[in-house]
Amino acid sequence: MISIEQTEPGEFQPPPLQTHWPAPMNARHWDERFPGILDGILGMAGVANVIMQLALLPVGHGVAESKVDSGAIFKHPIKRARTTFTYLAVALMGTSDEKIAYRQAVNRSHAQVHSAPDARVQYNALDPELQLWVAACLYWGIVDTYRKLRPSTRQMEEAFYLLAEPLATTLQVGPGMWPRDLRAFDKYWAQGMERLQLDDTVRQFLTRLVDLKFMHPAIGKLFGPLNRFLTAGFLPPRVRDDMRLHWNACQQQQFETFLTLIGQVNALIPRVLRQLPINLVMWDFRRRRRKNLPLV
Repeated sequence: MISIEQTEPGEFQPPPLQTHWPAPMNARHWDERFPGILDGILGMAGVANVIMQLALLPVGHGVAESKVDSGAIFKHPIKRARTTFTYLAVALMGTSDEKIAYRQAVNRSHAQVHSAPDARVQYNALDPELQLWVAACLYWGIVDTYRKLRPSTRQMEEAFYLLAEPLATTLQVGPGMWPRDLRAFDKYWAQGMERLQLDDTVRQFLTRLVDLKFMHPAIGKLFGPLNRFLTAGFLPPRVRDDMRLHWNACQQQQFETFLTLIGQVNALIPRVLRQLPINLVMWDFRRRRRKNLPLV
């Protein structure tokens, strides 16, 4: 794996970036090859995935301490969600030109996110190693949620893994940094899990996400308990414990029953409706680009 040379705190020698990717599949072709892989229902594990990303302390502090108000989830929750889902859509379904355009837009925001020289936790949002972890979490989240809802095989996961590399290389992760195959990824993931820790700053920030404090109080009160239940269920036990989320065998059984039922219902829904969220953000991205509107 490529190592990143750090010169001054928060400054990096970036690797050469990818500028051309194979022709992407559209939403219909993704569903034909991996039924349900781009379904909107996978988004119910979204907060759990954010926790996995931010449990790497430099990522967590970078988000929790960011002064970029335009992308702050507690000030602009809809915009923040749109940005994340658009990135997934562009990485998996965008052309090379579209990936580069979105990279440039995201880079302008990320360039403003870096720690102070004397900060206890050093971070830089343009650090390829940190972005690699975020991309790994995105891939892991898709596959982990998918296998909880539908039958999956190792062969299918290996095939999807190779196609998921743009989740990393669309931003600052250079070619060759993405683990070469699923076995190498499993090793990288295990090593990454050992590096995770949550301090009070990041835990408090994430707890507000879990309880939907970024939404209208009525929405948080109505759906906060369900989101807390789902988030706890999707998290690995160690991270769940670090988040201080209560969990027991009865809740695990309820969680598994819920996923079985909702997975069966989702499988009956027409593809165009199952994939509506990701197709909608892709349409919006292309509309914004065509009209020269801000992409992020």
